[in-house]
Amino acid sequence: MMAPIVLSCGDPAGIGPEVAAKAWDHLRDTCPFVYIGDVAHLPDETPTQVIKDPSQASRISATALPVLQLEFPATNRPGDPDPANAPSVIDAIEQGVALVQSGAASALCTAPIHKKALIDGAGFAYPGHTEFLAALAGRKRVVMMLASDQLRVVPATIHIPLSRVPHELTPDVLRDTIEITAQGLRQHFGIPHPRLAVAGLNPHAGEGGKMGTEELDWISPLLSDLTSDHYTVTGPLPADTMFHGAARTRYDAAIAMYHDQALIPIKTLDFDRGVNVTLGLPFIRTSPDHGTALDIAGKNIANPTSLIEALKLAQRMAQTP
Repeated sequence: MMAPIVLSCGDPAGIGPEVAAKAWDHLRDTCPFVYIGDVAHLPDETPTQVIKDPSQASRISATALPVLQLEFPATNRPGDPDPANAPSVIDAIEQGVALVQSGAASALCTAPIHKKALIDGAGFAYPGHTEFLAALAGRKRVVMMLASDQLRVVPATIHIPLSRVPHELTPDVLRDTIEITAQGLRQHFGIPHPRLAVAGLNPHAGEGGKMGTEELDWISPLLSDLTSDHYTVTGPLPADTMFHGAARTRYDAAIAMYHDQALIPIKTLDFDRGVNVTLGLPFIRTSPDHGTALDIAGKNIANPTSLIEALKLAQRMAQTP
């Protein structure tokens, strides 16, 4: 029997506890998972059972949400993150990583964190989950993929200002992004020969140098080199023509050059079902493609679909031969 998925709680002041409870109610014994967090933060009506080991989850999950209990020093107030709870939020992530690395869990799914609360309360030194997980795993570079049934897309640069993209988007960064993406599609998605479409940096992919020269100077030569190394890569392509229905049938994943170039199309196409996947880690990690949503926390109106899809995708990835 496959080990269960572990779900780190994220910031309990956000919608994480609510969508975790709703996801358990939807999935129950079809996709067993363990919540790492405080039982007191879950909605009052949620059936829960505190466990000592993830192996207990499969027999419990049909009737109660299995919980690895984690204490938080401050009282939780939905919609109002308390920096005093930051160390426990980080501890939940670290415990989840340790469990998947030991084999006690098959995959890690992470509920959203509140970065300012982590910085204020624990001096959190990372732009986000992705970079923190890379540090915990000892990986220099990992890739953030946003995935749904309609599209998989990877930004080569992530949480940086747009003004820094041309400086931080180097040949090494783009090459690593493409190679890690291709390996992830082979290993976790069962695609033996992945097809990758690469966007240009500039409008119209530079239009022959009239709107920027990066495509001519180094992006096109790099893609030619990768093609020679037996990667199936097309581009650089104008980003504004890459994401319509017919175009999406021609590739398994799109490589974008910066955050919004990647996230706008997938959030437009499939806002509720997008899943964040980290490729390049020595374990499986997914998360819902939304934040803490503090404005609706505690109101019992949060949509759990993205978390449900993240848990289901983690399960499929763990089952891929």
